[in-house]
Amino acid sequence: SMLPGCVGSLAGVEQVSDNDIEAATQFRAISRNGVGTDNLPLQIIQQRGIKVCSADGANAYGAAALAIGLVFASLRHIHTANTGIKAGQWPRNQGTEIRGQTVGIIGCGAIGREVARLACALDCHVIGFDPMQPDLGLPAERFKWASIDELLEQATLISLHCPPPRDGSPLIGAAQLARMGDGTILINTARASLVDEVAVIAALDAGRLTAYATDVFKEEPPKSLTLASHPKVIATSHIGGFTTQSVNRATEIAVANLLTALRGEG
Repeated sequence: SMLPGCVGSLAGVEQVSDNDIEAATQFRAISRNGVGTDNLPLQIIQQRGIKVCSADGANAYGAAALAIGLVFASLRHIHTANTGIKAGQWPRNQGTEIRGQTVGIIGCGAIGREVARLACALDCHVIGFDPMQPDLGLPAERFKWASIDELLEQATLISLHCPPPRDGSPLIGAAQLARMGDGTILINTARASLVDEVAVIAALDAGRLTAYATDVFKEEPPKSLTLASHPKVIATSHIGGFTTQSVNRATEIAVANLLTALRGEG
Protein backbone atom coordinates (compact mmCIF):
# COMPACT_ATOMS: atom_id res chain seq x y z
CA SER A 1 0.00 0.00 0.00
CA MET A 2 3.00 2.30 0.56
CA LEU A 3 4.63 1.42 -2.77
CA PRO A 4 2.81 3.58 -5.38
CA GLY A 5 4.31 6.89 -4.18
CA CYS A 6 7.73 5.43 -3.38
CA VAL A 7 10.70 6.80 -5.37
CA GLY A 8 13.46 4.73 -3.81
CA SER A 9 14.06 1.75 -1.58
CA LEU A 10 16.72 0.20 0.61
CA ALA A 11 16.83 -3.54 -0.09
CA GLY A 12 18.25 -6.18 2.26
CA VAL A 13 18.43 -9.93 1.55
CA GLU A 14 14.65 -10.37 1.30
CA GLN A 15 13.19 -11.33 -2.10
CA VAL A 16 11.73 -8.44 -4.13
CA SER A 17 9.04 -9.53 -6.63
CA ASP A 18 7.94 -8.29 -10.07
CA ASN A 19 4.67 -7.28 -8.40
CA ASP A 20 6.50 -5.04 -5.90
CA ILE A 21 8.21 -3.19 -8.77
CA GLU A 22 4.98 -2.97 -10.79
CA ALA A 23 3.16 -1.46 -7.79
CA ALA A 24 5.90 1.13 -7.24
CA THR A 25 5.08 3.30 -10.24
CA GLN A 26 7.35 6.18 -9.12
CA PHE A 27 10.41 4.03 -8.38
CA ARG A 28 13.74 5.50 -9.54
CA ALA A 29 16.34 3.67 -7.46
CA ILE A 30 16.93 0.56 -5.34
CA SER A 31 19.92 0.56 -3.01
CA ARG A 32 21.18 -2.76 -1.62
CA ASN A 33 22.74 -2.68 1.85
CA GLY A 34 25.11 -5.41 0.69
CA VAL A 35 26.40 -6.90 -2.56
CA GLY A 36 24.71 -9.20 -5.08
CA THR A 37 21.39 -8.61 -6.83
CA ASP A 38 20.00 -12.15 -7.06
CA ASN A 39 17.07 -11.19 -4.79
CA LEU A 40 15.93 -8.48 -7.25
CA PRO A 41 13.80 -8.95 -10.41
CA LEU A 42 16.42 -7.39 -12.70
CA GLN A 43 14.51 -7.74 -15.97
CA ILE A 44 11.58 -5.49 -14.96
CA ILE A 45 13.98 -3.16 -13.09
CA GLN A 46 16.04 -2.67 -16.26
CA GLN A 47 12.92 -2.24 -18.43
CA ARG A 48 11.74 0.55 -16.12
CA GLY A 49 15.18 2.19 -16.06
CA ILE A 50 15.41 1.93 -12.27
CA LYS A 51 18.94 2.40 -10.90
CA VAL A 52 20.39 -0.37 -8.73
CA CYS A 53 23.22 0.46 -6.30
CA SER A 54 25.11 -1.87 -4.00
CA ALA A 55 27.20 -1.31 -0.86
CA ASP A 56 30.34 -2.92 -2.28
CA GLY A 57 32.94 -3.97 0.25
CA ALA A 58 30.89 -2.97 3.30
CA ASN A 59 30.58 -6.52 4.61
CA ALA A 60 33.95 -7.75 3.32
CA TYR A 61 35.63 -8.06 6.71
CA GLY A 62 32.59 -9.66 8.39
CA ALA A 63 32.13 -12.23 5.62
CA ALA A 64 35.88 -12.97 5.46
CA ALA A 65 36.07 -13.44 9.24
CA LEU A 66 33.14 -15.89 9.09
CA ALA A 67 34.90 -17.88 6.33
CA ILE A 68 38.03 -18.10 8.52
CA GLY A 69 35.83 -19.06 11.51
CA LEU A 70 34.35 -21.89 9.44
CA VAL A 71 37.88 -22.97 8.49
CA PHE A 72 38.82 -23.27 12.18
CA ALA A 73 35.55 -25.04 13.02
CA SER A 74 36.22 -27.56 10.23
CA LEU A 75 39.87 -28.17 11.10
CA ARG A 76 39.24 -28.60 14.85
CA HIS A 77 35.80 -30.32 14.69
CA ILE A 78 34.32 -27.60 16.90
CA HIS A 79 30.78 -28.39 15.69
CA THR A 80 31.11 -32.13 16.46
CA ALA A 81 32.53 -31.53 19.94
CA ASN A 82 29.83 -28.98 20.76
CA THR A 83 26.97 -31.23 19.59
CA GLY A 84 28.44 -34.31 21.26
CA ILE A 85 29.02 -32.70 24.66
CA LYS A 86 25.46 -31.32 24.69
CA ALA A 87 24.20 -34.87 24.03
CA GLY A 88 26.13 -36.17 27.04
CA GLN A 89 29.09 -37.55 25.07
CA TRP A 90 32.79 -36.67 25.07
CA PRO A 91 33.93 -36.77 21.41
CA ARG A 92 37.64 -36.14 20.90
CA ASN A 93 38.40 -35.89 17.18
CA GLN A 94 42.04 -35.24 16.37
CA GLY A 95 42.23 -31.92 14.55
CA THR A 96 44.58 -30.30 12.07
CA GLU A 97 46.52 -27.06 12.43
CA ILE A 98 45.86 -24.18 10.05
CA ARG A 99 49.56 -23.34 9.69
CA GLY A 100 50.98 -24.83 6.51
CA GLN A 101 47.59 -25.51 4.91
CA THR A 102 47.15 -24.60 1.24
CA VAL A 103 44.13 -22.33 1.01
CA GLY A 104 42.50 -21.96 -2.42
CA ILE A 105 40.39 -18.83 -2.89
CA ILE A 106 38.06 -18.69 -5.87
CA GLY A 107 37.19 -15.04 -6.48
CA CYS A 108 39.50 -12.35 -5.08
CA GLY A 109 37.22 -9.33 -4.87
CA ALA A 110 36.63 -7.43 -1.62
CA ILE A 111 35.82 -10.55 0.46
CA GLY A 112 38.17 -13.04 -1.20
CA ARG A 113 41.18 -10.74 -0.87
CA GLU A 114 40.45 -10.26 2.84
CA VAL A 115 40.31 -14.06 3.30
CA ALA A 116 43.63 -14.29 1.40
CA ARG A 117 45.19 -11.66 3.69
CA LEU A 118 43.98 -13.41 6.86
CA ALA A 119 45.13 -16.83 5.57
CA CYS A 120 48.60 -15.42 4.79
CA ALA A 121 48.75 -13.95 8.32
CA LEU A 122 47.92 -17.43 9.67
CA ASP A 123 50.98 -18.89 7.88
CA CYS A 124 49.05 -20.65 5.11
CA HIS A 125 50.08 -21.02 1.49
CA VAL A 126 47.41 -19.22 -0.53
CA ILE A 127 46.39 -19.92 -4.13
CA GLY A 128 43.99 -17.53 -5.84
CA PHE A 129 41.83 -17.82 -8.92
CA ASP A 130 40.32 -14.64 -10.36
CA PRO A 131 39.97 -13.73 -14.06
CA MET A 132 40.99 -10.12 -13.23
CA GLN A 133 44.00 -11.07 -11.05
CA PRO A 134 43.89 -7.82 -9.04
CA ASP A 135 47.00 -6.79 -7.10
CA LEU A 136 46.35 -8.09 -3.59
CA GLY A 137 49.60 -6.75 -2.13
CA LEU A 138 50.46 -10.15 -0.63
CA PRO A 139 54.00 -11.59 -0.35
CA ALA A 140 55.03 -13.79 -3.28
CA GLU A 141 56.32 -16.51 -0.96
CA ARG A 142 52.81 -16.86 0.51
CA PHE A 143 50.50 -16.15 -2.45
CA LYS A 144 50.29 -17.25 -6.10
CA TRP A 145 47.68 -17.17 -8.88
CA ALA A 146 46.57 -20.43 -10.49
CA SER A 147 43.97 -21.88 -12.86
CA ILE A 148 40.78 -23.36 -11.37
CA ASP A 149 42.05 -26.90 -12.05
CA GLU A 150 45.44 -26.25 -10.40
CA LEU A 151 43.68 -24.73 -7.40
CA LEU A 152 41.29 -27.70 -7.04
CA GLU A 153 44.19 -30.15 -7.20
CA GLN A 154 46.59 -28.32 -4.85
CA ALA A 155 44.41 -26.72 -2.14
CA THR A 156 43.63 -28.49 1.13
CA LEU A 157 41.01 -25.85 1.97
CA ILE A 158 38.88 -24.15 -0.70
CA SER A 159 36.80 -21.03 -0.05
CA LEU A 160 34.29 -19.64 -2.59
CA HIS A 161 33.98 -15.87 -3.03
CA CYS A 162 32.63 -15.41 -6.54
CA PRO A 163 29.27 -14.97 -8.31
CA PRO A 164 27.59 -18.09 -9.77
CA PRO A 165 28.42 -18.93 -13.44
CA ARG A 166 26.13 -17.02 -15.84
CA ASP A 167 24.72 -20.21 -17.38
CA GLY A 168 23.39 -21.30 -13.98
CA SER A 169 25.60 -24.40 -13.79
CA PRO A 170 27.39 -25.08 -10.48
CA LEU A 171 31.05 -24.08 -10.28
CA ILE A 172 31.75 -27.07 -8.00
CA GLY A 173 30.16 -30.25 -9.37
CA ALA A 174 31.15 -33.92 -9.46
CA ALA A 175 34.00 -33.31 -11.97
CA GLN A 176 35.56 -30.54 -9.83
CA LEU A 177 35.17 -32.55 -6.60
CA ALA A 178 36.92 -35.50 -8.28
CA ARG A 179 39.99 -33.28 -8.86
CA MET A 180 40.33 -32.48 -5.15
CA GLY A 181 42.60 -34.47 -2.87
CA ASP A 182 41.00 -36.69 -0.22
CA GLY A 183 40.21 -34.76 2.95
CA THR A 184 39.70 -31.34 1.35
CA ILE A 185 37.58 -28.80 3.26
CA LEU A 186 35.13 -26.69 1.22
CA ILE A 187 33.84 -23.35 2.55
CA ASN A 188 30.93 -21.49 0.91
CA THR A 189 29.92 -18.09 2.24
CA ALA A 190 29.02 -16.84 -1.25
CA ARG A 191 26.05 -18.45 -3.06
CA ALA A 192 24.32 -21.82 -2.67
CA SER A 193 24.08 -22.29 -6.46
CA LEU A 194 27.90 -22.42 -6.71
CA VAL A 195 27.84 -26.06 -5.60
CA ASP A 196 26.01 -29.18 -6.74
CA GLU A 197 24.60 -30.27 -3.37
CA VAL A 198 24.07 -33.92 -4.40
CA ALA A 199 27.69 -34.17 -5.56
CA VAL A 200 28.90 -32.50 -2.34
CA ILE A 201 27.01 -35.04 -0.19
CA ALA A 202 28.51 -37.91 -2.25
CA ALA A 203 32.00 -36.40 -1.79
CA LEU A 204 31.46 -36.09 1.99
CA ASP A 205 30.29 -39.71 2.21
CA ALA A 206 33.28 -40.90 0.15
CA GLY A 207 35.80 -38.97 2.28
CA ARG A 208 36.83 -36.76 -0.65
CA LEU A 209 35.60 -33.84 1.49
CA THR A 210 36.24 -33.81 5.24
CA ALA A 211 33.78 -30.97 5.72
CA TYR A 212 31.47 -28.64 3.82
CA ALA A 213 30.92 -25.44 5.78
CA THR A 214 28.22 -23.21 4.33
CA ASP A 215 26.48 -19.93 5.18
CA VAL A 216 24.12 -20.17 2.18
CA PHE A 217 21.30 -22.49 1.10
CA LYS A 218 19.10 -22.75 -2.00
CA GLU A 219 16.10 -22.13 0.29
CA GLU A 220 16.58 -20.04 3.41
CA PRO A 221 15.73 -21.51 5.85
CA PRO A 222 16.17 -24.89 4.09
CA LYS A 223 13.01 -27.03 3.99
CA SER A 224 15.02 -30.14 3.13
CA LEU A 225 17.69 -30.88 5.74
CA THR A 226 19.47 -33.56 3.67
CA LEU A 227 22.52 -31.31 3.33
CA ALA A 228 22.21 -29.19 6.50
CA SER A 229 21.82 -32.16 8.87
CA HIS A 230 24.71 -34.15 7.35
CA PRO A 231 27.25 -34.86 10.15
CA LYS A 232 30.12 -33.43 8.08
CA VAL A 233 28.30 -30.19 7.21
CA ILE A 234 28.72 -27.03 9.29
CA ALA A 235 25.78 -24.71 8.68
CA THR A 236 25.28 -21.04 9.49
CA SER A 237 22.23 -18.93 8.69
CA HIS A 238 23.41 -16.39 6.06
CA ILE A 239 25.28 -14.36 8.69
CA GLY A 240 28.41 -13.50 6.64
CA GLY A 241 27.79 -9.77 6.60
CA PHE A 242 25.66 -9.80 9.74
CA THR A 243 27.95 -8.08 12.21
CA THR A 244 27.19 -4.82 13.99
CA GLN A 245 30.05 -3.10 12.16
CA SER A 246 29.21 -4.49 8.70
CA VAL A 247 25.50 -3.65 8.99
CA ASN A 248 26.30 -0.08 10.08
CA ARG A 249 28.81 0.40 7.23
CA ALA A 250 26.46 -1.13 4.65
CA THR A 251 23.49 0.97 5.79
CA GLU A 252 25.51 4.21 5.68
CA ILE A 253 26.79 3.39 2.17
CA ALA A 254 23.33 2.28 0.97
CA VAL A 255 21.64 5.46 2.21
CA ALA A 256 24.34 7.65 0.62
CA ASN A 257 24.02 5.69 -2.66
CA LEU A 258 20.23 6.05 -2.64
CA LEU A 259 20.36 9.83 -2.04
CA THR A 260 22.98 10.23 -4.81
CA ALA A 261 20.86 8.19 -7.25
CA LEU A 262 17.67 10.13 -6.44
CA ARG A 263 19.47 13.45 -6.86
CA GLY A 264 20.51 12.23 -10.30
CA GLU A 265 24.21 12.47 -9.54
CA GLY A 266 24.90 8.70 -9.79
